[in-house]
Amino acid sequence: MKQQQEELKPGLKQQQEELKPGLKQRHLTMISLSGVIGAGLFVGSGIIIGQTGPGAILSYVLAGLIVVLVMRMLGEMATVNPNTGSFAVYAREGIGEWAGFTTGWLYWFFWVIVIALEATAGAAIIHSWLPSVPVWVISLSLIILLKLTNIFSVKSFGEFEYWFSIIKIISIILFLCLGVAVILGFIPTIKPPGASNLLNFGGFIPNGLSSVLVGVAIVFHAFVGVEIPAIAAGETSDPVKSVRSALNSVVWRILIFYIGSIAILVTLLPWNSASLLKSPFVAVLEMMGIPSAALIMNIVILIALLSCLNSGLYTSSRMLFSLAQKGDAPKLFSKVSKNGVPILAVVGSTIFAFISTIFSYVSPDKIFFFLVNSSGGVGILVYLAIAVSHLRLRKRMEKENPGIFKIKMWLFPYLTYVTILSMISVLILMAFIDSQRPQFIFTMLFSLIVICSFFFLRRKKAKYMENELNIVSGSPNSEKL
Repeated sequence: MKQQQEELKPGLKQQQEELKPGLKQRHLTMISLSGVIGAGLFVGSGIIIGQTGPGAILSYVLAGLIVVLVMRMLGEMATVNPNTGSFAVYAREGIGEWAGFTTGWLYWFFWVIVIALEATAGAAIIHSWLPSVPVWVISLSLIILLKLTNIFSVKSFGEFEYWFSIIKIISIILFLCLGVAVILGFIPTIKPPGASNLLNFGGFIPNGLSSVLVGVAIVFHAFVGVEIPAIAAGETSDPVKSVRSALNSVVWRILIFYIGSIAILVTLLPWNSASLLKSPFVAVLEMMGIPSAALIMNIVILIALLSCLNSGLYTSSRMLFSLAQKGDAPKLFSKVSKNGVPILAVVGSTIFAFISTIFSYVSPDKIFFFLVNSSGGVGILVYLAIAVSHLRLRKRMEKENPGIFKIKMWLFPYLTYVTILSMISVLILMAFIDSQRPQFIFTMLFSLIVICSFFFLRRKKAKYMENELNIVSGSPNSEKL
C-alpha cells in the first residue's frame, strides 16, 4: 500500500497544480450544508407525503440512512485519496477500468440533464413574473449566466454557491423554528395540532408499509448531491480535512433539513390536504398567516434551483475533466486556464445542457423524456459503485497499510454488505413502481450502452496501438494500412 500511496501522491500533486485550490473551507462548509436542500425538498416532498401519508417520515429516514452509510464509505476513501474524479477513480481502482469509465460518464450525464431540468424549472418561475420573455430564452440565459461564474475561477463558483447556500439554510431554519413554535403552542393565534394530523386520517401509515418502501425508492433521488464535497475537496488547500468535516456532517444535515422538515409538514397539516400535495411549504406558511407566502417560497425555490444549476455545471465539468485525464474522454477537456479552471470541460458540459434544454421544448415527450428517465436511476448506480469499490479497496488497504484510514466505516464489512443489498433492493423496487419503471428501464439501457462503448473504444484503441507498433517496427502488416 505504501507503494500505491507514493503513486497516488504525484497524481494528486499534478492535479492540484492544474486545478488550483481556490475553494476556501467556508465555501466547502456551506456547499456541504446545503447540498441536500433543493427543489426535491421544497416541491417533491408533497408527492411523497401524498403517496405515503405521515409515514413519509420513515421513507426519508430509511433512504437517508442508506445515503449516510454510503457517504461514510466515500469519506473513508476520499481521505486516503482526495481526487477530483472521486468515486469514478475509486471504481476504476476497486472494480475495474470499465467501472470507472461507466460511473464517470453516467454521473456526468446525470448532472448535465439536471442542469436542463433546473434551468427549465427556474425559467418557469421567472416567466410568471416576466410573462413577455419566452421561457426558453430565460432557460438558456440562466445556464449562460452560471456558466460564466464557473469559467472565471473556482473561487467565483464557491462564492455564488456560498451565498445561495446561506439563503437556503436560513430559509429552512426559519421554517423549522416557526413550525416548532406552532407545534409547541408558542404562537397564540394558532391552535397546536398535537398528534391529530399524524393519526386521525387513516393512521400513521394509511396506505400500508409497502407505500413506505415505495417512498424510499422515490426519496432516494432527492439526496443525490451530498457527495459533491468529495469532488470539490480536491480544489481546497486541505482536501483531507475538508472531506472529513463535510462528509461527517451528512447525518445531522439529513436529520435536520429533510426529516425535520417532513415531520413538521405532516404534523401541521393533514397528509391528504390538497394544498399540502400541491405546494407543502407554501401551505404551511399560509396556515401560519405569513403574508405573500407563495412569493416567498417561489424566491427560495428559484434560489435552490440556481444553486443546483451552479453545482451541476461545476460537478459535470470536473467529472469530464477527470475522465479526460484518464483517457476516457477527449484530451482537450483536460486543459485548464491560467486560473486553474477546465474551461473546455465547462463549455462541453454547457453545450450538452443547452441541447437537452432545447429538447425539453421541441420534443418534451420523446427525446427529453428519454434523457430524463435515462438519468433517473443514475444516483443509485453511482452509490452502488461507491459501496462495491469501498468493499474491495478497504480489504486491500487493510492488508497493506491498516493505519492509513482517517475515517473508518462502521461495522465493516457487515454494514457495507447491508447497504449494497439495500440499494439493489431499491433498484428492483423501481422496476415495479409505475412512476419509476421508465427510469429503471431507460437507466439500465443507457448504462448498458455506456459499458459496451467502453469495450468498443478499448478494442479500437488497442487495434490502433498495434498498427502504430507495426509501422514503427517495420512489420509486413503495415503494408495493409
